[in-house]
Amino acid sequence: MAMKLYVGGLAYSITEQELEALFAEHGRVISTAVIKDRETGQSKGFGFVEMSDDTEAKEAIKQLNGKDVSGRSIMVNEARPQEDRRSSGGSSFRKPY
Repeated sequence: MAMKLYVGGLAYSITEQELEALFAEHGRVISTAVIKDRETGQSKGFGFVEMSDDTEAKEAIKQLNGKDVSGRSIMVNEARPQEDRRSSGGSSFRKPY
């Protein structure tokens, strides 16, 4: 079964291809995503990696969590489910100007 991993502390210059290559050493990577700012396109310093096998994903966590990558110590753990942004509590009604 596939497992999605959260990867934090990434260098702002890292690409999705570099992230995939890093995790591919520990198993089959299904997808990678480096999260970027909508306005500037600059990396936010974190991303996600989806691996095809739970055992390989757990091994990647064990081997890569705390590892120095591009001069930064990365944090790797299992990603939490994405929260529903629509239930933020405030009103979604916008008044026209």
